[in-house]
Amino acid sequence: MYDFSIIFDDFHIFIPAAIETLKISAASIVFGVVVGLIIALFKISKFKLLNIPASIYIGVIRGTPILLQLLLLFYGLTNIIRLNAFPAAVIAFGVHNSAYIAEIFRGSILSVDIGQREAARSIGMTKTQAFRRVIFPQAFKRAVPPLGNQFIIAIKDSSLASAVAVRELLMQARQLGSATYHPLEYLMIAGIYYLIITLSLSYVVKKVEKRLAVSDRGRS
Repeated sequence: MYDFSIIFDDFHIFIPAAIETLKISAASIVFGVVVGLIIALFKISKFKLLNIPASIYIGVIRGTPILLQLLLLFYGLTNIIRLNAFPAAVIAFGVHNSAYIAEIFRGSILSVDIGQREAARSIGMTKTQAFRRVIFPQAFKRAVPPLGNQFIIAIKDSSLASAVAVRELLMQARQLGSATYHPLEYLMIAGIYYLIITLSLSYVVKKVEKRLAVSDRGRS
């Protein structure tokens, strides 16, 4: 028999697991953004020593399942260095996200009109100054919507951390469900937490998009 009162009675028990989920997601997103931007710059580089490895990196990461990447990294690194499940999950999810974020940044950077680069160079800016002051600010604004979507995917993907015994939302639900023989009710609690987190992030992303759009209209 189902006992849906469990959802209300035990909802608070999942707070530590929700915090763990947020920590994994936030750390892997930061990792993914930093590495992804570097990979994007490598891929648009004219130097083959940079763009070929970047293309291979993106192809391999995007072409293999994230769970496989997590297990390979966890069992591989733990045999080389002392690494527990949490940092292994952060690195694996960060690497996975970086491949998608690299393509987001690459597309947004290339979408900026080349004439603006030439104009920046014509007033004496170096390539680095032109990129930092003219190209990247515009590219970042264009990247915000797809980045927001990727961040939401990263939060949902964090549920796979249970495969290496990270006590996040899904693992908490599975353990309590097995112990009480009420798996559905506890999985529903985990689902509600995921919805709260992802819908909150979607709201923040939309607010950022609107603010950036208003600032653009104010300058025009």
